[in-house]
Amino acid sequence: MNIAVVGPHPDDQELAMGGTIALLVRQGHRVTLIDLTDGEPTPFGTPARRAREAAAAARILRVPRIALGLPNREVQHTLDARHRLAAVYRQVRPDVLFIPYPHDAHPDHLAGTRIAEDARFDAKLTKTGGKIPGEPWYPPRVLYYFCTHLRLNFPATFCLDTSATHATKMRAVNCYKSQFYTGRKGPARGAVVRYVNTINAYFGGTINRAFAEPFWSREMLGFAGLHDLLL
Repeated sequence: MNIAVVGPHPDDQELAMGGTIALLVRQGHRVTLIDLTDGEPTPFGTPARRAREAAAAARILRVPRIALGLPNREVQHTLDARHRLAAVYRQVRPDVLFIPYPHDAHPDHLAGTRIAEDARFDAKLTKTGGKIPGEPWYPPRVLYYFCTHLRLNFPATFCLDTSATHATKMRAVNCYKSQFYTGRKGPARGAVVRYVNTINAYFGGTINRAFAEPFWSREMLGFAGLHDLLL
């Protein structure tokens, strides 16, 4: 299966579903990370440093990543942004899209979700006058992940058991020193990383596993049988 994970900023995908990404790769699926922005500026980061961190995380997860080049802090739901992402969908041709949950405090995340959803539709259009390069493609399934900074009770539809790949996820997350460690002292140092570990342990407990990651689906999910249902 071919899978694309759209993130507003480098580190969003790793924080929210790094264990699932590693699990999918281990299972033989092809996974591509699509970064809408480079994530900069941030208080202690630079574009070059963030790029090195993102590349290091991708190597740990064993996935390629594509940068769309939208401006951080200024992501807008525009036709141009939709068409740029639709062209990437046509290039990657994913069977499944993972995108951020559509309720969020961060304007970039909200706009990113709208762009990702509408680009899914745009990618299938014919006769676009060359505005969207590549052959039409419609990703059959879209699933939503929960961005880590949300302070809400996640209304998860389902969880994936990431016990076997949680350590890999945490190594990838810890590549982003500029975001979680540099310039931070006391309890603030590494606080996001500890929070992620706690959240994944909590959702693991909900399915009687050590670690899990939550997801939401707007569309109906279908099952061929109950052989993969965790008891």
